Amino acid sequence: MEHLGRPSEGEPDKRTLRRALLAVRSGLTADVVAEAAAALARRALELPELAGARTVAAYVSVGAEPGTLALLDALRARGVRVLLPALLPDNDLDWGAYTGADSLARVQHGGKMALFEPAGERLGPDAVTSADAVLLPGLAVDARGMRLGRGGGSYDRVLARLERAGARPSLVVLLYDAEVVERVPAQAHDRPVHAVVTPTGVRRFGGRP
Repeated sequence: MEHLGRPSEGEPDKRTLRRALLAVRSGLTADVVAEAAAALARRALELPELAGARTVAAYVSVGAEPGTLALLDALRARGVRVLLPALLPDNDLDWGAYTGADSLARVQHGGKMALFEPAGERLGPDAVTSADAVLLPGLAVDARGMRLGRGGGSYDRVLARLERAGARPSLVVLLYDAEVVERVPAQAHDRPVHAVVTPTGVRRFGGRP
């Protein structure tokens, strides 16, 4: 998970691993990304954690990230309330409802990659605490369920907010098969996810919350 503030022990290793994983993603063809997105949606929809969810906090994939749009639309078709993040100036996340592709706005945040965010009403950073499941972006997850993020700290804030609120949603990360690795660097504040979904299957870590 991302570390906020000053880099601590293990952070250089995280940066090296991030660069290597992003380099592999950048080499994926559009066909591979599209095929993986379809397979991810099928696998994720079979998850008990999502089958019983009334509200799911998710995100819109960009670039060569494992695709999420097919999954978001399938969840909506089930009657699930889908929340999507909007990046705030301090890297925290606000939230808004996803009501279809026409409810998204492409937003450029400085020199960072453009993101697709909910164009409608903002519900506040605490809206995520109502979610039954949270789909997390990432670059890798290890055998302990520890997630490697991009390093911006946004989802560290989300997870800390959930903990403060006493909320216990299922935490699920969506990745490519090769991004499930033996070990990623982690600090004491990091917390494991409950499951990882890849195009070929699902792996769980410990019990459900």
